[in-house]
Amino acid sequence: MGENGDGPKREAWGSQLEFILTMIGFAVGLGNVWRFPYLCYRNGGGAFLIPYFTSLVVLGIPLFWLELNFGQFASLGPLKIWRVNPAMKGIGMSVVLITACIIIYYNVIVSYCLFYFFASMTDKLPWTACDQEWNTCACRDSSMNLSSPYLWPNGSRLADECGGSPLVNVTQSPSEEYFLHRVLQRTTGLEHQGSVLWDLSLCNLLAWTIIFLVLARGVETLGKVMYVAAVFPYILLTILLVRGLTLDGHETGIEFYLQPNITKLYEASVWSDAAVQIFYSLGICQGGLIAMSSFNAFKTNTLRDAMIVPIVNCGTSFYAGFVIFSVLGFMAKNKGVAVGDVVASGPGLAFVAYPEALAQMPVSPLWAVLFFLMMTMLGFSSQFSATETVLSSIMDEFPSIRKSRVRTIGFRAVGCFTFFLLGLPMTTQGGYYLLHLIDSYVGGFPLLFAGLFELIAIIFLYGVVSFKKDIEMMLGKSCILSCAFAFFLPMWAFVTPACLLGVIVFKSIQYEPLTLDDTYDFPDFGDAIGWLAAAAPILVVPGYMIVYYCWSGGATLWATINTPKDKWGPALPENRNTSRYATAEMPTFEEKIPIEDIINNGGVANAAFTPEIPESNGHVNDEISVKY
Repeated sequence: MGENGDGPKREAWGSQLEFILTMIGFAVGLGNVWRFPYLCYRNGGGAFLIPYFTSLVVLGIPLFWLELNFGQFASLGPLKIWRVNPAMKGIGMSVVLITACIIIYYNVIVSYCLFYFFASMTDKLPWTACDQEWNTCACRDSSMNLSSPYLWPNGSRLADECGGSPLVNVTQSPSEEYFLHRVLQRTTGLEHQGSVLWDLSLCNLLAWTIIFLVLARGVETLGKVMYVAAVFPYILLTILLVRGLTLDGHETGIEFYLQPNITKLYEASVWSDAAVQIFYSLGICQGGLIAMSSFNAFKTNTLRDAMIVPIVNCGTSFYAGFVIFSVLGFMAKNKGVAVGDVVASGPGLAFVAYPEALAQMPVSPLWAVLFFLMMTMLGFSSQFSATETVLSSIMDEFPSIRKSRVRTIGFRAVGCFTFFLLGLPMTTQGGYYLLHLIDSYVGGFPLLFAGLFELIAIIFLYGVVSFKKDIEMMLGKSCILSCAFAFFLPMWAFVTPACLLGVIVFKSIQYEPLTLDDTYDFPDFGDAIGWLAAAAPILVVPGYMIVYYCWSGGATLWATINTPKDKWGPALPENRNTSRYATAEMPTFEEKIPIEDIINNGGVANAAFTPEIPESNGHVNDEISVKY
């Protein structure tokens, strides 16, 4: 039997190393490579590490440990786990909905990486020069001379077709034109979606097929794959770093990356950026930590894991900065410009700036293949765990899916194919606008609110004392755990929720209408779609609570939001043998009564069960059975 005896057996990790590697793969993703280095540059260089690691200590690690303990204790996914507080199940719905949206658009980004990976398998990278059919008059590479007889693929001279164009003032690099006009074939706006790009769609289908094959048997296969998926990117990062350090100009790029600007620490936006980056990069409040830890053994050392994974994640971000800026320094020197003029963030870094630098290296296709292989694997390592989070959450709600392997595999296949279909609109010519819109809104306020709701439900409603006792059941009482509680309990109760609330307020004040590349303003209907996508996961929490209260049969509001279900507690009977969660067996009747009810209410006659039976003597023996 599975969770609390009400369903088929739940999967489990083959070893603790599999779990740790999966958590590292889940946390370490594309953002570590294309977002953190840019944030570091923009927010004071080396000085940014102060708010970054401060946020790790007061926000990241406390929430990370809370979610690991929560999932491992009950061995339930993000939906079913709200037996602890049924009225707050909307939190589980919210995080699963957010994660489902994220994996749909994130996989499209993985498909971009696959596209570039395959395109790099050539003797000359297609974004090296302005001699391709997708290039425009604005394209300019360092070797071009407008007065020379430079020819387009159709045989016409560049000077003839573009001589009157303002080429000097408005130019695009070959890598930028390749991304915009070949990969995306981008339209002029969100309102012009265009047709489906079948090459991108096939890459997206391939990505979902790989995810299905890895998750076909759940964590049983996922854990084995992560030995490669979580480790190999570090090998590739190291190879790229060594190559970067051999390039002329690398020291300028690294100096630019690390040069501290202490005055930036006085800006609130710097601290907000640090907190948000920690929050997102660790995968907090996306359901993944709860789902993956639910497959752990009951007494797994969560404190150890909550130290290892966040530290490795942050170390990877810092390490990736050297990989990126050593190459950007080389490119800046080649172009004769400052490093700041070639720095970009997000897709602009991964698919424009860095590929442009790769094209200038000797044996450029080799380095491009290695870079995009690394990016693809980083994307997959996060996708595997996030997709498993959504699928396992649904299977927890419908345990019959797990009754046979055929049903389980069939469900996973249908789920992955459904996600592929939902991602098709983002593989159209205007799909990049939709992807940017959903990423900006769904990956913003909803996750912050989910974290705040989660703290309220667990720490304030269920109770920090009850949660502390649950952790002690798993880890046992020790001096180390007592020291950990001395730090984490005040964080959970005061500091972390205050930080979350502060970030929410600051981001609300700082809000500006969404733009793309500072050149395109989204139309009003686009912002409306974005806010609707952001509001849905937030409103589902109070909405579900109201519905649950209306159907609670006359219970008070406090009782409705503060009463766990009878089945709440450890999944396996051997882990429930304490006065808090053990069940007293009655020889005369088939019902079972929680022992704590008996002890607290003066015997069986006053417990939460009222048939006419002889009064108990109020004593509980060592076999957890009431004798009378």
